[in-house]
Amino acid sequence: MSDTENSKQMKYVFVTGGVVSSLGKGLAASSLGALLEQRGLKVMMQKFDPYLNVDPGTMSPFQHGEVYVLDDGAECDLDLGHYERFTSGVLSKFNNLTSGQVFDTVIKKERAGTYLGKTVQYIPHVTDEIQERLFEVTRRNPDVDILLTEIGGTVGDIEGHLFLEALRQFTLKVGRENVCFIHATLLPKLRAAGEIKTKPTQQSVAKLREIGIIPDVIVCRVEKEEELDDDNRRKIAMFCNVDEKAVIPFADVDHTIYEGPLNLRKHFIDRLVVARLGIDIHNPDLSHWQDFVDKIINPKHRVKIAVVGKYIELQDAYKSIYESITHAGAHHSTFPEVVRVDAEEIEEKGAEAVIGKVDGLLIPGGFGDRGTEGKILATQYARENNIPFFGICLGMQIASIEFARNVCGIEGANSTEFEKECANPIIDIQEDQREIESKGANMRLGACESIVYPDTLAHKLYNADRISERHRHRYEFNSAYKERLTDNGLVISSVSAKEGLVEIVEVPNHPFFIAAQFHPEFKSKPNQPHPIFAGFIEAALEHSQA
Repeated sequence: MSDTENSKQMKYVFVTGGVVSSLGKGLAASSLGALLEQRGLKVMMQKFDPYLNVDPGTMSPFQHGEVYVLDDGAECDLDLGHYERFTSGVLSKFNNLTSGQVFDTVIKKERAGTYLGKTVQYIPHVTDEIQERLFEVTRRNPDVDILLTEIGGTVGDIEGHLFLEALRQFTLKVGRENVCFIHATLLPKLRAAGEIKTKPTQQSVAKLREIGIIPDVIVCRVEKEEELDDDNRRKIAMFCNVDEKAVIPFADVDHTIYEGPLNLRKHFIDRLVVARLGIDIHNPDLSHWQDFVDKIINPKHRVKIAVVGKYIELQDAYKSIYESITHAGAHHSTFPEVVRVDAEEIEEKGAEAVIGKVDGLLIPGGFGDRGTEGKILATQYARENNIPFFGICLGMQIASIEFARNVCGIEGANSTEFEKECANPIIDIQEDQREIESKGANMRLGACESIVYPDTLAHKLYNADRISERHRHRYEFNSAYKERLTDNGLVISSVSAKEGLVEIVEVPNHPFFIAAQFHPEFKSKPNQPHPIFAGFIEAALEHSQA
């Protein structure tokens, strides 16, 4: 069966963006994916990023925000985290494509003689490679009804033009009746004029039409829904050649991003999409989603959670952690007030002065030595004051170092990541990482199965003997120090099934003290909070009530 014949079994939705970046295309796409799933359709989501990096794994969190990791170890854009949280699809490396990957593949094919001596050009060779990713996902997911693809960047950017041209060609191959284009734009409001302006949207759509793409739905980012009145809707519809009903406001949410599907449903975006694709299916059942949102908006309890990090001023650096805290909070009908604490400030002023009274303390992942001493002080503060504590990745390594220093009395306890020649390397680089010099995609990445020991906090939370969690790190708990730490009371409650690497450590006789080498935040969902996050918020709630 040819690619074209096979692809006819699937429908395609493409989400593009115009006017400005950071429009919330990812949230709009995720919200639509959630609505289509609630209609009973099987949805698969993916992201095309026009930047030249092969993946965001080597990017600074200040530049790109969080790096989201998939089960197969692919390091991806944080929007894929939204995709997995809003929908049930389990994504893979095939669900994220960058210009770097495209050009890398094309050049390798040219060197291998795949093109049989032809001149290699942007069209057709680069655009063909982009389309091949669509066909590849189609082949790998024959049971999927709709492939929903977000195109990163902004229409008009030079780096994104090849992706849009590829979509135009792809539409000809699979048939226009099987494709729906959604264009997200900004309706800016000029304070002096006191009104929103539609001209940027008109110009953005004109750019798309020059390429040969005519959007079926236009999603307009506004502060308030009422700003997109009937007159402006008619104007956009007329100049952009779409139906008035297909001009939809996507306003800033009042409380939580999970209001997105409910807000878009009010304007029947899912109905427009299934009608455009010729799919006859029942309306979505959003009762469970509404219940979840209601728990966020109307909590019965409140707790204060300190997140101590080094990229704390950037919201997106710990995006999945914040969302996982929200999921766990809703599970307990609790509003978790997150207090962002700069680890370096603790080094200057001390933990108690900076952190103060909180109901829980979380140390997230990170790289490098900046702020690590502040995190160690924060961990000691939580341990000694019986504050529920949760360490993630680097947070687990910090907890181990703090315990070694302050409970075991091991002088010079540290990590070789922070101090190469430290006297006692409680944390050391993995053996298979010692000779690696390049930085991209060569850490311990992706899902790994672990054994959870009985009669531990971890076993109580998971209620399972084996678990699978996602990793992203180069340094590990040094097994040479296992006996010294456990003799002094540290509990190792989980190890990797294959290598026996330490995965979870706990401090007993404490209300809640647990730290994991993996990243549990990558597997938490709105109505399925991760068990450690759920236990952490429950302990924080008990702390606040005590």
